[in-house]
Amino acid sequence: MLTGKTVVLGVSGSIAAYKIASLASALKKLHADVRVIMTENGTQFITPVTFESLTGNKCLVDTFDRNFEFSVSHVSLAKKADIFMLAPATANVIAKVAHGLADDMLTTTFLACKCPKYVAPAMNTQMYENPVTQDNLKLCASYGIHVIDPAVGYLACGDVGPRKMPEPEVLLDFILQEIACPKDLQGKKILVTAGPTQERLDPVRCLTNHSTGKMGYAIARMASRRGAEVTLVTGPTETEKPRFVKLVEVESAREMFEAVTAVSSEQDAIIKAAAVADYRPASAADEKMKKKDDELSIRLERTDDILGYLGQHKRPGQLLCGFSMETENLIENSRIKLAKKNLDMIAANNLKVEGAGFGTDTNVVTLITKEEEIALEKMSKDDVADRLLTKLFA
Repeated sequence: MLTGKTVVLGVSGSIAAYKIASLASALKKLHADVRVIMTENGTQFITPVTFESLTGNKCLVDTFDRNFEFSVSHVSLAKKADIFMLAPATANVIAKVAHGLADDMLTTTFLACKCPKYVAPAMNTQMYENPVTQDNLKLCASYGIHVIDPAVGYLACGDVGPRKMPEPEVLLDFILQEIACPKDLQGKKILVTAGPTQERLDPVRCLTNHSTGKMGYAIARMASRRGAEVTLVTGPTETEKPRFVKLVEVESAREMFEAVTAVSSEQDAIIKAAAVADYRPASAADEKMKKKDDELSIRLERTDDILGYLGQHKRPGQLLCGFSMETENLIENSRIKLAKKNLDMIAANNLKVEGAGFGTDTNVVTLITKEEEIALEKMSKDDVADRLLTKLFA
């Protein structure tokens, strides 16, 4: 995913420095060229050897280190960098970069970089809240440096609050959002539905399905990484929500219908990956619930046909993609749905195939349009999402 990309990590003197080893490892696994620069204080918390072992590159500390291939290191590295992330960023190093000070290898290279730059503050609560630090962060932002909000948690000093450096997975998300994909969907508005819906039968029970939202979340995540403005309407799920999207959380099919139709006319594309419950309890006035032999009897009615409504009200130029889950006659049944719902494309899942369907990190789908069928091999849901978006906007 990051082949050919150079990521520079700047590590300053905070206890959170040890977490950057995990970030460096994750980036290396994605085939990035990872370069680490440390302050002298940073080496008191984690050794340069750790980063050299993880990245396969020399960890730079001393501006005047003579043990390197001849080049002006801070300039050559600055030219190669696709992104520079300063994490953890102490109050001291934030003050330096805010005011253009360059008295060590890290700040010198940071100043020389023209690539996107990110700062992840990590410090004591009082230091973070000090007006001087807040002014320095605002100054960084005014110069186009991205400031990542700190997380809430227990700090090494014993304080608890929002001054903790975010976890490596969060920092990785920011890097991937910035450089993982070309921004070929810039300016596009995409609405994605994901997850299950729940129809309450009583205060304890509900009708639902096995959807985890993983496929829809992958589509929202990849569309956002490719530059689109994404609205994600999601039912209840334990799957971690994707960042960098507008999130609308709903419970019932009716709530999802209302959330989708409220903004559908503004979208360039709508991708319905949600698995909506097909039935709900009849209206309250007609609802008949009886207990008989410890079984609940209740009259049900069909939920709103979200995809059918979108197909009927599709505006010129708008793209509409649905999902079809079938256990037999995959292509035939999906083509019927494609025509009936007035879709531009449908992603057909065969639930009998290993590695496809609910709850997995992989999927096996066939992308079907009026003109062709593209059978994808088993791949990660992120990769499926990427292929789906490319085909939809081809």
